[in-house]
Amino acid sequence: MKRKLMQLSQRYVGALRKHLKQGPRASLVPALGLGHRAVALGVETLELARMHERALVTLEEASGKDGISKRAEIFFIEAIIPIVETHRAARQNKIQLDRLNKMLGRRTVELAVTNNQLQRGIVRRKSMETALKKSGEHYTQLLKDSLQLQEGLRQLAHQVLEAQEDERKKISRELQDEIAQTLLGINVRLLTLKQEARSNTKGLKNEIANTQRLVLKSAKSVRQVAREYGHS
Repeated sequence: MKRKLMQLSQRYVGALRKHLKQGPRASLVPALGLGHRAVALGVETLELARMHERALVTLEEASGKDGISKRAEIFFIEAIIPIVETHRAARQNKIQLDRLNKMLGRRTVELAVTNNQLQRGIVRRKSMETALKKSGEHYTQLLKDSLQLQEGLRQLAHQVLEAQEDERKKISRELQDEIAQTLLGINVRLLTLKQEARSNTKGLKNEIANTQRLVLKSAKSVRQVAREYGHS
């Protein structure tokens, strides 16, 4: 690196000498080229100024010749333009970088807030899914229990109907037996009446009364059984 700086310094002396010899109308392109080379090597303004001073001393051109000094100054100003522009661009880049960093910081904060909200939303969604799952399981169990209860009630109703049917059959048989016995008794009484009618009028009256009581008793028995059947 030191060798490259020495070469740059020698080139600067040669370019400045040529520039001064060419007079006021000399081109400043070489000075600009030296400036770009200085930028490439990382030379700062102060270091280039020192090269310029050494070049003037070497050329011994700054000994009271105002015109030469002025042209040498113009040459130096032209040479440092790339360095100045580089610094200006660097400052501008730094400003933009700072602006981008601030924007990135804000975006990072916003992203963190959004991510936090998202995480809370995920937690709430999972909680809701868990609650819905538990609720679904609960209602499924309730439905299962309800179906089992309905089946139990259906079976119970069937048993009750069977019991009622058995009871009706039992009552029907009892009623039939009661009526059959009553009718049989009435028939016996009628046969007796038929025999008594031939010889004993008083006995006939008694038998008729007994037969009437038997009929009333039978009718009462039938009504009682019918009432019991109606309340069953």
